[in-house]
Amino acid sequence: MRTDTHQRAIEAFRRHGGILRTKDVLALGIHSRTLYRLRDDGVLEQLSRGVYRLAALPELAYPDLVTVALRVPRAVVCLVSALAYHEATSEVPHEVHIALPRGTNVPRTAHPPLRVYHFSGAAMTEGIEEVELDGVPVRVYGLAKTVADCFRFRNKLGLDVALEALSDARRKGVQPTEVLHYARLCRVESVILPYLEAMR
Repeated sequence: MRTDTHQRAIEAFRRHGGILRTKDVLALGIHSRTLYRLRDDGVLEQLSRGVYRLAALPELAYPDLVTVALRVPRAVVCLVSALAYHEATSEVPHEVHIALPRGTNVPRTAHPPLRVYHFSGAAMTEGIEEVELDGVPVRVYGLAKTVADCFRFRNKLGLDVALEALSDARRKGVQPTEVLHYARLCRVESVILPYLEAMR
């Protein structure tokens, strides 16, 4: 492999924050042989199938969320993973919880493991925040929306997770009106209201 080819590929990674998907690398005119050679030489590390980053970069603070954002661009980080991002749970997510529009195929990824929920309408589109994590834009539901979602999926997550999320959200300054707005969208207003009233 010629050094200029090698260097051109590294520069392309640097221009894009150090992380690229295989299809983006190919679109930039870098041959797959160059990509795999850089990986085999330890210049690149493979985060997940089809996602590579410069090995010389500092460790990622959010490797799983960044990988999901690159592999599944339509996904929104939700439920326990969103709570963990907002530091509003004692739960440690062992999978990345993501929301996808109803009817979307579930992506196949070996790493990180995913727990996929299908949302529709305003329950899918409302309350999304775009944050930059490790230089990559990641879509995550805001805390008030996440609390409403936790009550919506309380039978899967456990009511204790939803109650802890509500308590932490209130402690962090989330207003009851914000939670109720999303509770209406998620059709759990009557479920949340007694708990909100008890916290006044």
